[in-house]
Amino acid sequence: MKLKLIIAAFGLLGPGSVAMAEYIMGEPVGYDAGNTRLVGYLAYDATLKGKRPGVLVVHEWWGHNEHARESARKLARLGYTALAVDMYGDGKQAGHPDEAGKFASELAMNLPLAIERFTAAIELLKQHSTVDPARIGAIGYCFGGGVVLQMARAGLDLDGVVSFHGSLGTDSPAQPGQVKARVLVAHGADDPFVPAADIEKFKQEMSSAGVDYRFVAYPGAKHSFTNPGAGPLGKRFSLPLEYNAAADQASWNDMRIFFKEVFGQ
Repeated sequence: MKLKLIIAAFGLLGPGSVAMAEYIMGEPVGYDAGNTRLVGYLAYDATLKGKRPGVLVVHEWWGHNEHARESARKLARLGYTALAVDMYGDGKQAGHPDEAGKFASELAMNLPLAIERFTAAIELLKQHSTVDPARIGAIGYCFGGGVVLQMARAGLDLDGVVSFHGSLGTDSPAQPGQVKARVLVAHGADDPFVPAADIEKFKQEMSSAGVDYRFVAYPGAKHSFTNPGAGPLGKRFSLPLEYNAAADQASWNDMRIFFKEVFGQ
Protein backbone atom coordinates (compact mmCIF):
# COMPACT_ATOMS: atom_id res chain seq x y z
CA MET A 1 0.00 0.00 0.00
CA LYS A 2 1.43 3.37 -0.96
CA LEU A 3 1.88 6.02 1.68
CA LYS A 4 1.31 9.53 0.38
CA LEU A 5 3.47 12.03 2.19
CA ILE A 6 2.56 15.64 1.49
CA ILE A 7 5.09 18.07 2.86
CA ALA A 8 4.37 21.81 2.66
CA ALA A 9 7.18 24.34 2.69
CA PHE A 10 6.19 27.99 3.14
CA GLY A 11 8.40 30.69 1.62
CA LEU A 12 9.47 33.39 4.04
CA LEU A 13 8.56 36.21 1.67
CA GLY A 14 6.18 38.16 3.88
CA PRO A 15 2.52 38.89 3.05
CA GLY A 16 1.30 37.22 -0.10
CA SER A 17 3.98 34.54 -0.16
CA VAL A 18 2.94 31.30 -1.85
CA ALA A 19 3.05 27.86 -0.24
CA MET A 20 4.87 25.27 -2.28
CA ALA A 21 3.73 21.67 -1.93
CA GLU A 22 5.96 18.65 -2.34
CA TYR A 23 4.40 15.31 -3.12
CA ILE A 24 6.45 12.32 -2.03
CA MET A 25 5.32 8.76 -2.64
CA GLY A 26 6.60 6.15 -0.23
CA GLU A 27 5.88 2.44 -0.50
CA PRO A 28 7.16 -0.76 1.09
CA VAL A 29 8.48 -3.14 -1.57
CA GLY A 30 9.24 -6.83 -1.41
CA TYR A 31 11.95 -8.47 -3.50
CA ASP A 32 14.05 -11.62 -3.42
CA ALA A 33 17.70 -12.56 -3.43
CA GLY A 34 18.13 -16.31 -3.74
CA ASN A 35 15.76 -17.87 -1.22
CA THR A 36 15.63 -14.80 1.01
CA ARG A 37 12.71 -12.39 1.03
CA LEU A 38 13.85 -8.78 1.41
CA VAL A 39 11.66 -5.87 2.47
CA GLY A 40 12.66 -2.40 1.28
CA TYR A 41 11.10 1.04 1.05
CA LEU A 42 10.88 3.10 -2.16
CA ALA A 43 10.43 6.88 -2.22
CA TYR A 44 10.09 9.36 -5.08
CA ASP A 45 8.51 12.68 -5.99
CA ALA A 46 5.40 11.88 -8.03
CA THR A 47 5.18 15.43 -9.41
CA LEU A 48 8.46 15.21 -11.31
CA LYS A 49 8.37 14.32 -14.99
CA GLY A 50 10.75 11.99 -16.74
CA LYS A 51 13.34 9.56 -15.48
CA ARG A 52 15.84 10.43 -12.79
CA PRO A 53 18.85 8.85 -11.04
CA GLY A 54 18.19 6.11 -8.51
CA VAL A 55 19.95 5.91 -5.16
CA LEU A 56 20.14 2.93 -2.81
CA VAL A 57 20.16 3.57 0.95
CA VAL A 58 21.87 0.94 3.12
CA HIS A 59 20.88 0.89 6.78
CA GLU A 60 22.99 0.89 9.94
CA TRP A 61 23.80 -2.37 11.68
CA TRP A 62 20.46 -2.15 13.51
CA GLY A 63 18.71 -3.15 10.28
CA HIS A 64 16.19 -1.57 7.91
CA ASN A 65 14.61 1.12 10.09
CA GLU A 66 13.04 4.56 10.06
CA HIS A 67 16.42 6.29 9.77
CA ALA A 68 17.00 4.58 6.41
CA ARG A 69 13.44 5.26 5.25
CA GLU A 70 13.66 8.94 6.16
CA SER A 71 16.91 9.19 4.22
CA ALA A 72 15.10 7.73 1.20
CA ARG A 73 12.40 10.39 1.52
CA LYS A 74 15.02 13.12 1.83
CA LEU A 75 16.67 11.89 -1.36
CA ALA A 76 13.26 11.92 -3.06
CA ARG A 77 12.92 15.58 -2.08
CA LEU A 78 16.18 16.21 -3.92
CA GLY A 79 14.70 14.73 -7.09
CA TYR A 80 15.99 11.14 -6.91
CA THR A 81 14.13 7.88 -6.62
CA ALA A 82 15.52 6.17 -3.55
CA LEU A 83 15.32 2.62 -2.29
CA ALA A 84 16.05 1.92 1.37
CA VAL A 85 17.31 -1.64 1.08
CA ASP A 86 17.12 -4.64 3.37
CA MET A 87 20.44 -6.42 3.75
CA TYR A 88 19.36 -8.80 6.53
CA GLY A 89 16.13 -10.26 5.12
CA ASP A 90 12.48 -10.05 6.15
CA GLY A 91 13.04 -6.43 7.20
CA LYS A 92 14.38 -7.64 10.53
CA GLN A 93 15.88 -5.24 13.02
CA ALA A 94 18.21 -5.82 15.95
CA GLY A 95 17.13 -4.92 19.46
CA HIS A 96 20.58 -5.21 21.03
CA PRO A 97 24.15 -4.53 19.85
CA ASP A 98 25.00 -8.22 20.20
CA GLU A 99 22.21 -9.10 17.79
CA ALA A 100 23.17 -6.27 15.43
CA GLY A 101 26.77 -7.47 15.46
CA LYS A 102 25.66 -10.97 14.62
CA PHE A 103 23.53 -9.82 11.68
CA ALA A 104 26.29 -7.57 10.33
CA SER A 105 29.03 -10.17 10.77
CA GLU A 106 27.11 -12.76 8.78
CA LEU A 107 27.31 -10.50 5.73
CA ALA A 108 30.79 -9.17 6.43
CA MET A 109 32.08 -12.75 6.34
CA ASN A 110 30.13 -13.63 3.21
CA LEU A 111 30.83 -11.05 0.52
CA PRO A 112 29.11 -13.05 -2.27
CA LEU A 113 25.88 -13.05 -0.23
CA ALA A 114 26.15 -9.31 0.40
CA ILE A 115 26.70 -8.70 -3.31
CA GLU A 116 23.73 -10.90 -4.20
CA ARG A 117 21.40 -8.95 -1.92
CA PHE A 118 22.75 -5.57 -2.98
CA THR A 119 22.50 -6.48 -6.66
CA ALA A 120 18.88 -7.58 -6.19
CA ALA A 121 18.14 -4.11 -4.82
CA ILE A 122 19.88 -2.46 -7.78
CA GLU A 123 17.79 -4.46 -10.24
CA LEU A 124 14.58 -3.58 -8.41
CA LEU A 125 15.47 0.12 -8.45
CA LYS A 126 16.41 0.08 -12.13
CA GLN A 127 13.03 -1.40 -13.05
CA HIS A 128 11.04 1.42 -11.48
CA SER A 129 9.26 3.61 -14.02
CA THR A 130 10.83 6.82 -12.67
CA VAL A 131 14.44 5.62 -12.76
CA ASP A 132 17.11 6.08 -15.40
CA PRO A 133 18.88 2.69 -15.11
CA ALA A 134 22.10 4.19 -16.43
CA ARG A 135 22.41 6.48 -13.40
CA ILE A 136 22.57 4.61 -10.09
CA GLY A 137 24.25 5.57 -6.83
CA ALA A 138 24.25 4.42 -3.22
CA ILE A 139 24.65 5.78 0.27
CA GLY A 140 25.11 3.91 3.53
CA TYR A 141 25.32 4.51 7.25
CA CYS A 142 27.77 2.81 9.64
CA PHE A 143 27.46 -0.86 8.58
CA GLY A 144 25.78 0.40 5.41
CA GLY A 145 28.66 2.78 4.73
CA GLY A 146 31.01 -0.17 4.80
CA VAL A 147 28.65 -2.05 2.49
CA VAL A 148 28.53 0.62 -0.22
CA LEU A 149 32.31 0.99 -0.11
CA GLN A 150 32.67 -2.76 -0.49
CA MET A 151 30.24 -2.80 -3.43
CA ALA A 152 32.35 -0.11 -5.10
CA ARG A 153 35.51 -2.12 -4.43
CA ALA A 154 33.86 -5.15 -6.02
CA GLY A 155 33.37 -3.18 -9.22
CA LEU A 156 29.58 -3.02 -9.24
CA ASP A 157 28.10 -0.70 -11.85
CA LEU A 158 27.53 2.34 -9.63
CA ASP A 159 28.17 5.96 -10.54
CA GLY A 160 28.85 7.17 -7.03
CA VAL A 161 28.72 5.97 -3.42
CA VAL A 162 28.65 7.89 -0.15
CA SER A 163 29.63 6.39 3.21
CA PHE A 164 28.37 8.18 6.33
CA HIS A 165 30.32 7.22 9.48
CA GLY A 166 31.04 3.87 7.87
CA SER A 167 33.73 1.28 8.48
CA LEU A 168 36.75 1.59 6.20
CA GLY A 169 38.64 -1.67 6.65
CA THR A 170 38.35 -4.57 4.24
CA ASP A 171 39.72 -8.01 3.42
CA SER A 172 39.05 -7.36 -0.28
CA PRO A 173 40.75 -4.06 -1.14
CA ALA A 174 40.13 -2.14 -4.34
CA GLN A 175 42.25 -3.13 -7.31
CA PRO A 176 43.51 -0.76 -10.03
CA GLY A 177 40.92 -0.31 -12.76
CA GLN A 178 38.21 -2.23 -10.91
CA VAL A 179 36.25 0.53 -9.19
CA LYS A 180 33.69 2.25 -11.41
CA ALA A 181 32.11 4.48 -8.79
CA ARG A 182 33.28 7.83 -7.50
CA VAL A 183 33.51 7.75 -3.71
CA LEU A 184 32.71 10.18 -0.91
CA VAL A 185 33.45 9.31 2.71
CA ALA A 186 31.72 11.47 5.34
CA HIS A 187 33.60 10.70 8.56
CA GLY A 188 33.20 11.85 12.14
CA ALA A 189 36.59 13.23 13.23
CA ASP A 190 35.97 11.96 16.78
CA ASP A 191 34.61 8.54 15.83
CA PRO A 192 36.30 6.03 18.18
CA PHE A 193 35.30 3.06 16.00
CA VAL A 194 37.54 4.16 13.13
CA PRO A 195 41.20 4.45 14.18
CA ALA A 196 43.63 6.76 12.41
CA ALA A 197 45.48 3.74 11.01
CA ASP A 198 42.32 2.61 9.20
CA ILE A 199 41.88 6.05 7.67
CA GLU A 200 45.44 6.18 6.40
CA LYS A 201 45.22 2.64 5.02
CA PHE A 202 41.93 3.48 3.26
CA LYS A 203 43.38 6.57 1.63
CA GLN A 204 46.40 4.61 0.44
CA GLU A 205 44.12 1.89 -0.92
CA MET A 206 41.99 4.36 -2.86
CA SER A 207 45.00 6.19 -4.26
CA SER A 208 46.79 3.00 -5.26
CA ALA A 209 43.67 1.73 -7.04
CA GLY A 210 43.19 5.03 -8.87
CA VAL A 211 39.79 5.70 -7.33
CA ASP A 212 38.22 9.15 -7.65
CA TYR A 213 37.49 9.70 -3.97
CA ARG A 214 36.99 12.37 -1.35
CA PHE A 215 37.42 12.00 2.39
CA VAL A 216 35.79 14.62 4.61
CA ALA A 217 36.13 14.61 8.40
CA TYR A 218 33.66 16.68 10.44
CA PRO A 219 35.15 18.17 13.63
CA GLY A 220 33.60 17.02 16.88
CA ALA A 221 31.43 14.38 15.20
CA LYS A 222 31.26 10.92 16.73
CA HIS A 223 29.82 7.65 15.47
CA SER A 224 26.26 7.74 14.05
CA PHE A 225 26.36 11.53 13.80
CA THR A 226 23.54 11.55 11.20
CA ASN A 227 21.01 9.65 13.33
CA PRO A 228 18.88 11.77 15.69
CA GLY A 229 18.20 8.63 17.73
CA ALA A 230 21.89 7.85 18.26
CA GLY A 231 22.20 9.53 21.65
CA PRO A 232 19.48 7.52 23.43
CA LEU A 233 20.80 4.29 21.91
CA GLY A 234 24.29 5.14 23.03
CA LYS A 235 23.15 5.78 26.60
CA ARG A 236 21.02 2.66 26.68
CA PHE A 237 23.86 0.37 25.60
CA SER A 238 26.88 2.38 26.84
CA LEU A 239 28.14 3.00 23.30
CA PRO A 240 29.91 6.16 22.03
CA LEU A 241 27.07 7.17 19.69
CA GLU A 242 26.04 10.79 19.31
CA TYR A 243 23.94 12.82 16.91
CA ASN A 244 25.62 15.96 15.62
CA ALA A 245 23.25 18.34 13.83
CA ALA A 246 26.02 20.45 12.29
CA ALA A 247 27.87 17.43 10.90
CA ASP A 248 24.60 15.87 9.74
CA GLN A 249 23.68 18.97 7.77
CA ALA A 250 27.18 19.53 6.40
CA SER A 251 27.61 15.92 5.29
CA TRP A 252 24.18 15.86 3.60
CA ASN A 253 25.09 19.03 1.73
CA ASP A 254 28.40 17.49 0.68
CA MET A 255 26.50 14.44 -0.56
CA ARG A 256 24.07 16.66 -2.48
CA ILE A 257 26.93 18.44 -4.26
CA PHE A 258 28.70 15.14 -4.90
CA PHE A 259 25.66 13.58 -6.57
CA LYS A 260 25.06 16.67 -8.67
CA GLU A 261 28.56 16.29 -10.03
CA VAL A 262 28.26 12.53 -10.46
CA PHE A 263 24.88 12.59 -12.19
CA GLY A 264 25.31 15.88 -13.99
CA GLN A 265 22.20 17.45 -12.52
